[in-house]
Amino acid sequence: MSATGIAGKTTEVAAKTTSTIIGGPLIPDAVVQLGPSLSYPLEKLVYWGVYVGAAYLILDPLAPNWDIQEARFPENHMHFRLNMKRFYAGGAGEARVIFNRRAKEMMRAGGFGSYEVVEYSEGMESSVLGSQRTAEGVVRFTKTQG
Repeated sequence: MSATGIAGKTTEVAAKTTSTIIGGPLIPDAVVQLGPSLSYPLEKLVYWGVYVGAAYLILDPLAPNWDIQEARFPENHMHFRLNMKRFYAGGAGEARVIFNRRAKEMMRAGGFGSYEVVEYSEGMESSVLGSQRTAEGVVRFTKTQG
């Protein structure tokens, strides 16, 4: 027996062992039978599950669509700034409704009788990741007489 023959056989066995351990598929080659005439490969179902999971994490449908920042100004004025989620599924036209709702909440919490919108604007801010809707405004709270 020559050394080359032993080394050749040894490397051949190592190569076969490595390919069966490392080179195997990550997802087994199986078919999921959903009905008598409906079946899907397991690989496709796993990939679609990953796609749906990634979309859910990016869109996050349970998170609020708008982030509100508030700043108190003198003479019962308050500034609101609203930023919408960058990736969203609906809710693009609700900035004014949310602005008014938050102003009413602050009015009631502060013991005021009414509020007046002094200034309001909506816009879009662009960036590399896409555009983002914004809205900002100032309200003045007034006490009720009496």
